[in-house]
Amino acid sequence: MPGKLVSPRTAGMAPASAAVPRRPPWHRRPDWLVIAVPALAALAIGGYRLGGPSLWRDEAYTISAAQRPVGQMFAMLGHVDAVHGPYYLCMHFVVSLLGTSAVALRLPSLLGMVITAGFTAALGRRLAREAALPAPALTGLVAGLLFAAAPQTTYYAQDARPYGPVVMFAVIATYLLVRAAADRRWRWWTAYGAAIALTGLFNLFALLLVVAHGATLLLARVQARGLRRAAGAPALQPADQPQAALSRWLVAVAAAVAVLAPVIYLGYQQGHTLGWVSRSGLRTVARLVAMFAGSKQLIPLVAAIALCGVLAGWRSRRPGELTLTGVTLPWLVLPPLILISVSQVHPVYVERYVVFCVPALALLCAAGLSWLVRLAAATPAGRRHPALAWVPSAVAVAALAVLLIGPQQAIRQPAARPDNLRAAAAVVAAHERPGDAIFYIPARTRVLSIAYPGPFLHLRDLALAASPAASDSLVGTQVGPSALRSRFTGVRRVWIVRWNSQHSRRPRARTGQEELRLVRGMHLVRRWHVSTIAISLYAASGSVRSAGQGG
Repeated sequence: MPGKLVSPRTAGMAPASAAVPRRPPWHRRPDWLVIAVPALAALAIGGYRLGGPSLWRDEAYTISAAQRPVGQMFAMLGHVDAVHGPYYLCMHFVVSLLGTSAVALRLPSLLGMVITAGFTAALGRRLAREAALPAPALTGLVAGLLFAAAPQTTYYAQDARPYGPVVMFAVIATYLLVRAAADRRWRWWTAYGAAIALTGLFNLFALLLVVAHGATLLLARVQARGLRRAAGAPALQPADQPQAALSRWLVAVAAAVAVLAPVIYLGYQQGHTLGWVSRSGLRTVARLVAMFAGSKQLIPLVAAIALCGVLAGWRSRRPGELTLTGVTLPWLVLPPLILISVSQVHPVYVERYVVFCVPALALLCAAGLSWLVRLAAATPAGRRHPALAWVPSAVAVAALAVLLIGPQQAIRQPAARPDNLRAAAAVVAAHERPGDAIFYIPARTRVLSIAYPGPFLHLRDLALAASPAASDSLVGTQVGPSALRSRFTGVRRVWIVRWNSQHSRRPRARTGQEELRLVRGMHLVRRWHVSTIAISLYAASGSVRSAGQGG
């Protein structure tokens, strides 16, 4: 009312409902959908035919380690696979509760990818907001969905090895880095250090993420200085400088490395287990690019969209803030580049060791699609009809969806796995007879009987000296040639399991050489080549006819 007196205490104050808009209940807000939708998509895509692909040799090693008591597991880790110890320990409890079916073994990897999709979306939303991209929530949602749809996400969601959890911890660590750099309170840095430690516990090579994060903070520092100098603004206060974030990052990383020191030491001591890795070359780079893109056909489209993302996320709204490009580009490029470079001298690069970089590409592509919307909106047609601005990005998304169908189907085919142990075990199951013996040449081919033990329970493993658990190894130990000869007495039929790549080579171990010598007086009944495995059935002269009739 005109002339109404207003007290100084209430002047300028508005009703609470007007001053602070009431937020709708959580279930009516779209925020949770940004995280939930990609997570559900990853669950649906990765969970479809989870137990369909056959277990392969590394998954059989998971069974071998996880089935034994915890005490025996630690004894084994002193000799082999110490770098996978934390994963084996987790899988011990999974196997105890759920068994050793392919679905049970792969469930932790699937859940890891589901959580990763949600964190990728949350990270994308936050970085898109800092980059002032249009519709940050939608950008985050698209980033999570792109990660869920990536063929490599599906592949490692359906793999009973530690790479699914590694990707999860890597994304969580990156999210915490962004939060810590913005908030600067120690609780965020403490959580970041814990996430880095967990990442390294599940794969030491994933610690290369630390190098990428260091580059991210250095880029933010350089960019902040450049912007301040260009604007002629006074220097930042020490507590507000990116230098402060860099110092706290170093403390968090040092603490994580200190925790990981025993694992790093044991991993170095057992480095000979990587003797099978070959030197990297141009073909390695080509395969890596195809892996990140999803297929060779997708490389041009994905590269173009990712380049748009680099341009879109190069700046932030405030000096010193981490940018989308500053976070994702080092994450995507540096770990593979370092591993491939080191492999020129000492081969250590394997594609699965850098799968934790896939979310970075999803984030860049989501930013690129958002940037296309901004470009289209600035055109005359986009200004007249704002809805048309979304057409280029929608077309690109539709093209990605169509082109990803083939790779997603291929991931679930038997040929997508290094081994088809299930089919090899089925060959033995169809043709075995009571009293048959079996030779594994070399001993590591015994993983076939660990992955699918049923057909091998009635076969006599003549060369086995001590079981995997009793020998603190993954596949057991072998007897000597003289003991093998005495055990071979009276054998009428014997199976030989070898790797296809080594079938024509002379075994290095003396026991393997003796196994081949013992079957020279027998007749080859039949040989099967199943993926990477060669299975041969030999029979003594009097058993040839009946053996052939049984096949």
